[in-house]
Amino acid sequence: MKKLRDLHRLDKPREKLVARGTQALKNDELMAVLLGSGVRGKDVRKLAREIVTLMESDFEHLTLERLLAIHGLGTAKASQILAAIEFSRRYLIRTRRRITDARHVYEELQDYATRSQEYFLSLTLDGASHLIETRVVFIGTLNQSLVHPREVFADAIADRAAGIIIAHNHPSGTLEASHADLQITRRLTEVAKLIGIDLLDHVILSKEGYYSLSDEGLM
Repeated sequence: MKKLRDLHRLDKPREKLVARGTQALKNDELMAVLLGSGVRGKDVRKLAREIVTLMESDFEHLTLERLLAIHGLGTAKASQILAAIEFSRRYLIRTRRRITDARHVYEELQDYATRSQEYFLSLTLDGASHLIETRVVFIGTLNQSLVHPREVFADAIADRAAGIIIAHNHPSGTLEASHADLQITRRLTEVAKLIGIDLLDHVILSKEGYYSLSDEGLM
């Protein structure tokens, strides 16, 4: 492996970024740009590769202490890496949409309001009500036996969601909750309490608009 000083000018991470943009850089090259320099006996590319290897092995539990265990990485550069990660995380969260009421749910799922088949959907949210993911859970006529809690909550658990909103459309255009809708809501509310994820609302969609069971005091 060539040392950084032996690389062609346009193969060096910083010069490569300037010439070709950030997307042209590999992960260790991006890390090398962030670090700026290496240490005695370990150039910046080698140091960057070791950091990226650690991040790829267990990114969720990356800490200052674990970074400092890498030989040659001091507190200043380790702190710089963690700060860059946190800054990126906060920026990405700010750009995600917040879902705070049934109107937002309707706007997010409006394409399903006029479908000729029934769609049962879930929206997973973080603790600040930012939308994590929208998913189709089930297609077809809803009843309590067909909507399994494990199918509704499995992805929410994987998302580490703080809350979930369920929704489905009424092709008939009716904007009121059926007996089956209420049964499903009660069942999922009980499961939500057991696993510690808040079931925030059940929204019914149709070409006429939307109906929120939470707004109607039915949850």
